[in-house]
Amino acid sequence: MLTGLHIAVIGGDARQLEVIRKLIELDAKLSLVGFDQLDHGFTGASKEQMNEVDFTTVHAIILPVPGTNLEGQVDTIFSNEKIVLTEELVKNTPEHCTIYSGITNPYLNQLVASTNRKLVQLFDRDDVAIYNAIPTVEGTIMMVIQHTDITIHNSKVAVLGLGRVGMSVARTFAALGANVRVGARKSEHIARIFEMGVTPFHLNDLAANVTDVDVCINTIPHPIVTSDVISKMPAHTLIIDLASKPGGTDFRYAEKRGIKALLAPGLPGIVAPKTAGQIVANVLSQLLKEEMEGRKGN
Repeated sequence: MLTGLHIAVIGGDARQLEVIRKLIELDAKLSLVGFDQLDHGFTGASKEQMNEVDFTTVHAIILPVPGTNLEGQVDTIFSNEKIVLTEELVKNTPEHCTIYSGITNPYLNQLVASTNRKLVQLFDRDDVAIYNAIPTVEGTIMMVIQHTDITIHNSKVAVLGLGRVGMSVARTFAALGANVRVGARKSEHIARIFEMGVTPFHLNDLAANVTDVDVCINTIPHPIVTSDVISKMPAHTLIIDLASKPGGTDFRYAEKRGIKALLAPGLPGIVAPKTAGQIVANVLSQLLKEEMEGRKGN
């Protein structure tokens, strides 16, 4: 249980509702900022403006998956209020206050450095990333069906990267009958791709491996699907970029060539917000319990 823990949940989308439900279930005291337009209330949680929260008693701050923007603003779909997480607010929290976010950026990094607070990036964790790969794959399948006029079965699909998402994408499209090839750099990844029963290739040879693809799915958050690569693709190729913004695709050149290229980060929150929220909520509640027990032990 999280009895006695004061947590500020600041902004977010439908995923945060599952986090709120889970924390209420565990008896935490919640201050909800950026939820004033939410239709239903939560027993045990109070909707507040940023300046109404008593940050001197806040043990944890929970931000949405994207965290903040580069000016410290926190997005929310449940309010028109402009919400900014400032250094001044964070300095008012107890020294042991932890900030939880899906990902980070230079603003958040600077904020925790200047306030000497701990930042936990949930999407850096293997468990969260692997669980999230499930709705990501389902969303990718949905997009391929929507934006092509062929079946996945017997299509030619190139997957770039064999990280936690790339592995799940490759395995699932192969199971659906696609002819899957996977590009990677590390020799152990090449070996794993071979073991999975799909075709490996080195990313140095990417341009030569997209000359006949129907779908190219990128998971690498660096410029990889360049103009040179796109120029070798058939006109009907669909590019789906699952990497975090701004992705790894030259979208301007793809448009110039008439190739459909879609940036699709955050698919779990779009196609399955309830499941995606439960994934975050379960891991977050476990981390909060461990932190609480650690403080008691000290």
